Amino acid sequence: MAVRYGLPMLAAAMALGAMAAPGYAQVKIAYIDPLSGAMAPIGEHGVKHFQYMIEKINAKGGVNGQKFELVTYDNKLSPQESIVSAQKAIDAGARILTQGNGSGVAAALIDFVNKHNERNPGKEVIYLNYAAVDPSFTNDKCSYWHFRWDAHADIKMAALTSYMKNNQKIKKVYLINQDYSFGHAVRKSANEMLKAKRPDIQVVGDELHPLAKITDFAPYVAKIKASGADSIITGNWGSDIALLLKAAADAGLGVDWYTYYAGGAGGPTAIKQAGLKDRIFTIVEGSANIATKANQDWEEDFRKKSNGQGWWYPRVRNQMEMLTAAMNEAKSNNPKVFAEKLRGMKYKNIYGSDTYMRAEDHQFFQDMFVEVFTPVTGTMKFDEENTGWGWKTAATVKMADTDVPTSCKMAKPS
Repeated sequence: MAVRYGLPMLAAAMALGAMAAPGYAQVKIAYIDPLSGAMAPIGEHGVKHFQYMIEKINAKGGVNGQKFELVTYDNKLSPQESIVSAQKAIDAGARILTQGNGSGVAAALIDFVNKHNERNPGKEVIYLNYAAVDPSFTNDKCSYWHFRWDAHADIKMAALTSYMKNNQKIKKVYLINQDYSFGHAVRKSANEMLKAKRPDIQVVGDELHPLAKITDFAPYVAKIKASGADSIITGNWGSDIALLLKAAADAGLGVDWYTYYAGGAGGPTAIKQAGLKDRIFTIVEGSANIATKANQDWEEDFRKKSNGQGWWYPRVRNQMEMLTAAMNEAKSNNPKVFAEKLRGMKYKNIYGSDTYMRAEDHQFFQDMFVEVFTPVTGTMKFDEENTGWGWKTAATVKMADTDVPTSCKMAKPS
């Protein structure tokens, strides 16, 4: 089961984010994500990531003589609530919006920001996407005002299926995904890429379920068992992956899992309870046990300040460090000015690898890692959720092999 953060802890994080350093004006970043309901643990942990980054950046002087301030909005995972929140944030002085959970929300924010900027020249806002991975956002729905730091669903599936194609034990695959744009993108790319890379694999189930509405996945797991599948592909995140894994454990479902977000709140605990050693794989842009000193020092410091919870989002670090560099290089905190510095920006990440933000579509590119959940041994340093198990790199997919083409025809503002 997912573990929720206590309200006092969240309130303290929000209060800390709202503190103004004496003598400094503030550059407000509006964080718009779920802070209540089933997906609250995901949104709450995101607050901790952004606050940690802001504390580090402000300690070094901030941006152009100003300090960042995080203002948080609970969108309840609703596109409509997100638009209301975005307008409230703008009215409160924020010109930088960030969000990551739910591609339906992201689509609404892209549309809102485009219209706002068209109607309000000189008062433009920018939307920084750290986790919403519908491929269309950097293809046919691309926008000058939207930048994405997470690999989109097709990039992740390309990496996963390239890893899977070499496993000749995979014969029957079951697809289970959330019934909205992201889940649809995962099922589409899974079907297409499996057919291209391993036409001998049989897809024995292709299931969609409501987003954040299912409390008991037992009926879905029964279907998976009946199908004879030996492997599952799922893009489920938040409570939907934790509860799915729990139901699989309860039913004794012993299959391999190829996932996008098994490392989220409650996922590691469910995996350990199921005893699925070396059977849960996830595709990520980084993890705690990648053994560079900078990465492991960062992980250790963050865990001390977050009740032992890990650094889930390397992309938040990438986003905030690149944003700071763009603003300082532009000598401006105006989105219309510093956006040009983000386009095409090159950046060396904490693992020592080169990355970049593609100018044509504002999609970030980086090495990707296939990680497997396994007992902590050897050079592994960190476990997850006090399970004694952690993520270990099974394969590295180099940035050059993730650089998929784009159909984006981006219109630059005048």
